[in-house]
Amino acid sequence: MDLGRSVEVVHDSLDSHRKDLSDLHCPAPPVFRHKELINTLETSHVIDQPALTNLINHIHFSDGFLGVLMAQSQHKQTVMVYASPQPCMGSTVTCLWRDRDRAALNLENLEFLCLLIDDGGSMTLVPGTLKEMTRDHLVVDLPQKSFSLRERQARRYASEGVEAELLQSGFHAKGDMVDFSPCGFRLRLRPEPCSSFRWLNLEETAMVQLKREGRLLFSGSCGLVRQSGLTGEREIVLSPLDHEIRRYKKRECRNLRQRLNPSPRMVFDHPLLKKKRDLEITDISTSGFSVCEEADDRVLLPGLVLPDVTINFAGFLKMRCSVQVIYSKPMDGKGYRCGLVILDMDIQTYSTLTHMLASALDPHANVSSDVDMDALWEFFFETGFIYPKKYRLIQHQRAKFKETYKKLYQENSEVARHFTYQKNGRIYGHISMLRAYDRAWMIHHHAARTMKNRRTGFMVLKLIMHYLNDMHRLPSANMDFAMCYFRHDNKFPDRVFGGFARELDNPRGCSLDLFAYLPYTRLSLGPKLPEGWTLGPASDLDLWEYGRIYRNQSGGLLMDALGLVPPLTGHASLEAVYERLGLTRKCSVFSLCRWGELCALLVANRSDLGFNLSELLNGIKVLVAKPEELPWSVLSVAIAQLTGDYQLERIPILFHPTHYVEGKDIPYEKYYQMWILNVQWGNEYMEYVQRRFRISYK
Repeated sequence: MDLGRSVEVVHDSLDSHRKDLSDLHCPAPPVFRHKELINTLETSHVIDQPALTNLINHIHFSDGFLGVLMAQSQHKQTVMVYASPQPCMGSTVTCLWRDRDRAALNLENLEFLCLLIDDGGSMTLVPGTLKEMTRDHLVVDLPQKSFSLRERQARRYASEGVEAELLQSGFHAKGDMVDFSPCGFRLRLRPEPCSSFRWLNLEETAMVQLKREGRLLFSGSCGLVRQSGLTGEREIVLSPLDHEIRRYKKRECRNLRQRLNPSPRMVFDHPLLKKKRDLEITDISTSGFSVCEEADDRVLLPGLVLPDVTINFAGFLKMRCSVQVIYSKPMDGKGYRCGLVILDMDIQTYSTLTHMLASALDPHANVSSDVDMDALWEFFFETGFIYPKKYRLIQHQRAKFKETYKKLYQENSEVARHFTYQKNGRIYGHISMLRAYDRAWMIHHHAARTMKNRRTGFMVLKLIMHYLNDMHRLPSANMDFAMCYFRHDNKFPDRVFGGFARELDNPRGCSLDLFAYLPYTRLSLGPKLPEGWTLGPASDLDLWEYGRIYRNQSGGLLMDALGLVPPLTGHASLEAVYERLGLTRKCSVFSLCRWGELCALLVANRSDLGFNLSELLNGIKVLVAKPEELPWSVLSVAIAQLTGDYQLERIPILFHPTHYVEGKDIPYEKYYQMWILNVQWGNEYMEYVQRRFRISYK
């Protein structure tokens, strides 16, 4: 045979004609285009016959194919046909033609040249001798030496089941992916109705989307390298243009990336290849991590979404998450460094990761770890956090109160997180938060005591800021807002929280609303409202009306955080989550109207006793719309009608605006500020705390 005729080929020529068995319908074997070889046979790697036999048997074991390069004498062209090798035990191999190629074969016009084996990274040329060729099979005597021709820049992998979509300025085509490498991919596409390949401009970029079972895996701008095929169906090779993507806006305060020992590993099924991969994680934070790939074994490209990744810590701790590749950069001839951002993980997994990283920096820092309940009660009482008046609210139901806190602190509840600063089991700082509303988490129970020269109150505040810094970006966290209550005359929280709201001066980013607090004692009031007054479930129109009034009064985030923006949603789903955990959380909204005109909204919150030690989630918020038209005698009756389900002797009532109780001479007890942060401004808040209180996040 003329070996020279068989080696005037490069790998890209082979790639453009290697097709998937189940999808291709071609009337004749694909034409194999001649190009000069970069690597000659003299400089190629030699493979002996035993190694070749093993390679062929692996192809058979994997149900794969090898290429048969043949000369078509009639048209003076070289074509590639594919065949399935049978088990090879000696110097001869039998190959069965693929079904779709068998029908197109015209053996009288074909002359065998050689076998070609493409493993994705390199191409092996097998200059065998044809022994027999029929319409069903061919038999080839294997040579003593075969030649592994030049390796690709990156290995290419065949792909199945990946849906592809290409758009370019009005042109629209759909199909599937044929093969893939980090440098590019080949798609088999058909134009959508009312679209034509004549509109496709190879000199312009195109937007490509790749999906598997409807789930988006890649979306990005690509350059068109080449195309082949007829008008009805074409194969197009594309190369992604974005070498680095920015998933989130740039932040000044970022959680520190750490190198752990032993290094965790990233284990995943590649969504385009459906093959398992295992890569060492070089550094990690709560926002993402980086891995390194060998140059000739790369499978990650920027923009690729990995829906199911396991972060494996020494085999004993496994954390599942979804991630996205944001960059892949060469490392001075030592492979490629790839950065991945965490898209989502459940809150318990996120808490475990945060705890590990925080403990690696400071062994006294704890994030939602098991807490000795006796140590917790001792801490609350000694620090004066549970003072006599507060204890009076819970003393009669101590057993139920303890059971609730056991669920919150020892059963890793998905609706509550706690942060402690401890040494030898003794608690020196504490802060916690819970999912108070559908999209809002409430920070509360901040207390501290002295531990040598450490500001333990700031230490736990720093912990929760670290936690929230990346938590709010996780869809499963259900967090759009962070909120807290504090006494308006308490200087520490007023500086930490209120100071930022005043400095930002943007109530849609961070708002303050002042409430008057009245512990309401049920009285024997008349059960009926005066004529013309009604109390019933709030309508969307009522919510809209009060929202208009509130925007003029405050312009803050109260309506958004409490989920009072019409249509009213979320409360039922949150109630179901708490019920599944054996806890109580209910929120009902009522409107108090006079002759159909809204005068106030009453937001009735219910929770387990002591869920919040001030019971601010176990009372009623009164949002007054028309203070001048709402007598206290009428409002008192309305409140009394909603207190029947409360087990408290004194039910917390919060009034907004405060000038209502001041103008009506209602004997309120104190003021509470309600602080709400839109978490999109979370980084600005962290910068404020860092600058104002000299807290380093490193």
